[in-house]
Order: sequence, then C-alpha cells, then structure tokens
Amino acid sequence: MLIALSFLGLMLLGVPVGFVLLGAALVFVLQTGNYALIGALPQQMFSSLEIFDLLAIPLFILLGEIMSESGMTRRLFAAAQALLAWVPRSLAYVNLVANLFLAAILGSANAQVAVMSRVCVPEMMASGYTKKFATALTIAASLLGPIIPPSMIFIIYGVVARVPIDAMFIGGILPGLLLFLTFSLLIAFLPSGRPDAVSTGDDAGMSTEIQVSRLRRVLAALPALAVPALIVGGILSGAFTPTESAAVAVAAALLVGAVGYRELSLKRLPELMFRSAVNSAVVMFLIAAARIFGFVLTFYRVPQKATELMVAFTSDPTLFLLLLVGLLLLIGAVMDGMAALIILVPILLPIAQSAYFLDPVHFGIIVCLTLVLGLVTPPVGTALYIAASINQISIGALSRALIPFILAALLVVLAIVLAPILVTALA
Repeated sequence: MLIALSFLGLMLLGVPVGFVLLGAALVFVLQTGNYALIGALPQQMFSSLEIFDLLAIPLFILLGEIMSESGMTRRLFAAAQALLAWVPRSLAYVNLVANLFLAAILGSANAQVAVMSRVCVPEMMASGYTKKFATALTIAASLLGPIIPPSMIFIIYGVVARVPIDAMFIGGILPGLLLFLTFSLLIAFLPSGRPDAVSTGDDAGMSTEIQVSRLRRVLAALPALAVPALIVGGILSGAFTPTESAAVAVAAALLVGAVGYRELSLKRLPELMFRSAVNSAVVMFLIAAARIFGFVLTFYRVPQKATELMVAFTSDPTLFLLLLVGLLLLIGAVMDGMAALIILVPILLPIAQSAYFLDPVHFGIIVCLTLVLGLVTPPVGTALYIAASINQISIGALSRALIPFILAALLVVLAIVLAPILVTALA
C-alpha cells in the first residue's frame, strides 16, 4: 500500500515518471527497514542498460531524424498520392498509406502525428474534407507507428520482458496490417465532407503528362521505401538482428539522403545526433528506473501475490486477457503508455505465464496495442493534443470524431485476444 501511495503522490506532484519509479521504490525499501537492499539498487540500474538490444533505440531514433531531414517523408507522401489518385476519397487513403510507410521508419505515433498533421491535413482540407475528419484520420493512422516494425514500444517490451525483439517485430506485422485494413473500411463509410469523387487531387486526369508525373513521383520514393524494406526484410529473413537492422538502415538512410536526394547536409549530422542522444537518454533512464521498481516488487513477491489474487478471480485465460484490456485502457487514458508498460509488465507478465500459460509475444502485442490507444484518448493522449494544437481544433470535437477509429482499434485488439494466430502466424 505504501509503494502505491508514494507512487500516486509523486505523480500528482508532477514529478517525472523516472524519478517517480525511483522514489516509490526507495520509500518502500526504507519503510521495510531492509537498508542492505539499497546497495544493490545502483547495480540493478546499470545492469538493466547493459543489453545489446537497447542499442536499437538510439539507432532507430537517429534513423527517424535522418529520414525527416532528407525529405524522404515528403517523397513518400507524394508517391502515395500518385498511386492512389484514381481511388474515391483518394487523399484519405493517401493519408493512411503514407502513415503505413512512415510506420516502418519512425516507430512513434507522436512523431507521425507531428509530421502528417502538417503535410496531410492542409492537403485534405483544400480538397473539401472537413478539418475534423482530416485531423481524426491523421491521429488514428498514427497508431500504425508503434505497431508496424520497427517499434519503440516493442523494443522496450522486449527488454523489460526479456522476449526476443525480432519476435515482437514479426508478431506485430499482421495486427498492424489488420488495423490498416479496418481503418481503410471506415474511410469508405464515415462522413468526411468530401463527396465520393473519383479523384481528389489537383492532377486529376489520364493525360500522358500526368501519368509520367505520377510515375516520376513513385520512382523518386523508391530509395526511401528501400530503407524500411531493408529493416523488415532483414529481420524476417534472419539476416539481421533488430539492432543490426537499425545500424544498416541508418547507413542506408545517410547514403540516400546525402548522395541520392542530396538534401541531407553532413554538417547537420551533429545536431541530429545530439537530438537523438537526448531523446534516447530519456528512454534509457526510464528503463533503468523501471528495473529498480521491478526489482523491489519482485524482492517482496508482489507479482506472486497478484497472481494468487487473479487466479482466485478467474482461471480462464481469455477472460483474464479481456480484463487486462479493460485495465490497460483505463491506465493508458491517464498515464503515458511507455511508462505504464515499464511499470506493469514486471507484475502482469509473470501472472500471464505462470497462471494462464500465455505466450509472452501474444501477451506483449495485446499490451502494447491497448496502451497505444492511450495516445489518442483524453485526458493524457499526447497525439491528440499535438494534432489539436497544430490544426487549431478543439479537443472535444476531435475526441468525438475519433470514436469510430478507437472502436475499430478495439475490435482489432479483441480479434488478437480471441485469435492468437494473428500474432504467431509469421513466427
């Protein structure tokens, strides 16, 4: 009880999550009087970072910086626009497809919302879509970022749960594509302010000049598409580990940006590396602090006690997962998803494995996808606030417009709960 009160108290005071984890763990240790345990905490903290797979985090963050700086994002959007110009509501599908491309590059919903809100929403509004629909679609499509590999939340889950990260990446492919298909169906039926015209772009028509222009845009994006293809293909084929694929992708992105597109100045690299280092340091400190928190919980057998309580309530694995989804939706609505994952996985995963014999990858995909929904739901949804701020739209109106997309995402979560093969089929 004391550790829970300490945790809540520090959170209410606005203390950063990493320091909340350290503070709550320290208070609990001091209260029990086991002062000898304090000496083990620094060792636990540093050993949590001595993991080769964690190198993937700064590398993927740097990859996103390089690809954004070198104009690859703009070219991917232009290619999607050229490929889908003939489809009814084409710009809506362009938004979704461009986010699918970016998901294999950035791995972060917040980063995708920030980029696509500036690129897609103005284009869609100029073609007759309502601001509310365009912004809601952009936010919903950003959910592909943390699910389609490479994914930052999958890397962190893999490290915390000690599950192979490549298994998490492969397990996230079908759920990510299912989410993409579900949103695609929604676009066809939701009111958007735009009639179902055959083309929504300003290059409608079938003249030779237009066709050549579209072909050029697609060809120009092929080097950018080669980078995510290299990541996913390398992992699926077994040629690279996730960390090695990140290093190869960074090298490829540098080559494409500096030599191929000639938009990336090597003089900008120190600044890009500095930003990547700062962002990586925040994530690494959170992981180290969570290791301390988890170590103290395990030392005092909190996961075992929680297991006993849960098993006394239900012995059905499916019911356990459904209850878990409900719990995570509530937690994700009031806490950052990454922090929630780091805090909860050391408690919940032992329950899932020892009491319900659940596959840790299947369990991890459910946990990650459910917590990711917190990014688009108030009161804490960071992606929601980023898009609302950029596009000057009220949180209330945007939240209502997001309801169909959130319900669709929940249907995907339910499908994964009931059909584990959606996660394990490609393993």
